Amino acid sequence: MTETMQNIVTDERIDRYLDITRRALAKLKISAPDRSFGKRMADDFLKMANAYYSDAKHFRETGDLVTAFAAVNYAHGWLDCGARIGLFDVGGDDHLFTLYE
Repeated sequence: MTETMQNIVTDERIDRYLDITRRALAKLKISAPDRSFGKRMADDFLKMANAYYSDAKHFRETGDLVTAFAAVNYAHGWLDCGARIGLFDVGGDDHLFTLYE
């Protein structure tokens, strides 16, 4: 791939990122106890991730790939953060998530 091609958000690239985030959303489980502050935080992290993921799909459908790329990366950032600080149980999956160890 040429250097110029690495800086372009293509249909294939955004579709790959959307798929990774879709699979991450499907895999995670909230690990914080139901009546804890951690559960409220986990719910909020998941709400933010879902909102950004929904936005990313909308922008993808309208052809705004740059904004879709930004939104899907925000979505996945919420998921990675939740997994890394222990709000989400991701089964040790370090392919879909950025874990601490």
